[in-house]
Amino acid sequence: MLARSPWRGARWLVIAPHPDDETLGAGALIHHAALRNRLGGVVFLTDGGGSHPQGTSQLRAVRRREARRAVGLLTEMPVPIDWLGWADGNPSHEASAAFGRSARQLGTMIRARRIDALAVSDPGDRHCDHVAAFQLALAARDQSRRALQIFTYSVWHEPACRGTRFATPAMPSGVRRRALSAHRSQLTPSMGEGFRLPKHMRRMASADQLIAVGWPR
Repeated sequence: MLARSPWRGARWLVIAPHPDDETLGAGALIHHAALRNRLGGVVFLTDGGGSHPQGTSQLRAVRRREARRAVGLLTEMPVPIDWLGWADGNPSHEASAAFGRSARQLGTMIRARRIDALAVSDPGDRHCDHVAAFQLALAARDQSRRALQIFTYSVWHEPACRGTRFATPAMPSGVRRRALSAHRSQLTPSMGEGFRLPKHMRRMASADQLIAVGWPR
């Protein structure tokens, strides 16, 4: 259990590739870290503007609004929400200047907010943005110059990372359901034809499963 681990008092930062990943993969972590005033923020890699064919600025604004509401329902208090502004489905390459800028931005954020543990999508999810978010987390750890432990959470598939597994404390199921319902564009035809979250993904566990990457060393 995470509550009996060396990170039981850690200050957390959560990186989500798209709006809704924060609820599906790390909703219980966000909820409990916020309750203990140990959540340093939620960072979105993209604004999810590629989920529907039109990809309009209106859709991007809607998805940002949905994400802010979902995080608010999970935390029940104000927490920092940041957007890295990457293109949905077209992540920056590790060798690119844009990737380097984002790594430095995150590294500065981690240092300034005294983050001890970072939760990010596991590359086993295989979606290009989920893999890129993980790679960015590794680069940001180096930039932060802190003894930062990276944890991964899975949204779509079994994790690819190796390390010790930890379960978060269970959260009230209704809290996560309400947070997910904030993402109407992904659940209903409100924005027209486009992505729909499969029904089996809407039945979420009460706890998150995290992998402490590379621990114990």
